[in-house]
Amino acid sequence: MFALKPISSDSLDGALAKAERYRLLNEPSEAESICRDILEVAPANREARISLILALTDEFPARRSGLCERRWRRPPLSNPPTIAPYYSGIAWERRAKAFHDAGRPGSSGRVYDWIVKALGLFEEAERQRPAGNDDPILRWNACVRFLERHKSLKPAPEDVTEPILSE
Repeated sequence: MFALKPISSDSLDGALAKAERYRLLNEPSEAESICRDILEVAPANREARISLILALTDEFPARRSGLCERRWRRPPLSNPPTIAPYYSGIAWERRAKAFHDAGRPGSSGRVYDWIVKALGLFEEAERQRPAGNDDPILRWNACVRFLERHKSLKPAPEDVTEPILSE
């Protein structure tokens, strides 16, 4: 079929700016594609990894199928470890809010559990943050306010396996 073409290392800054523009234009799949091109040339590019995470999570509300979640399973941010919890928290928060906004019956437990997962990651990010960076606290507060606005959200019930008594 057709093969992908690599971009030049001289174009990385311009490509990164384009990816951000596409995110702002609500075209996350275009931003994702550009970030993947950047990471093919510069796998350690921190800004491209962060932009890719944000582009993937921008797609959560638009994707009814599990496509976006499947693409997220291998997070593009493995280092540096100090920023991984923050962006993983953003991913869980966005996923929860998108799931909530979709209004799926029986989603209350998942949404609550995913917000709590995000809170844990934001706590971890807060402990690792550089001085003067309150981003994890801002996200924590947004999650707490979300739970306060949606008091009907409760933890998912534990799955209890009942023995089969007919045998």
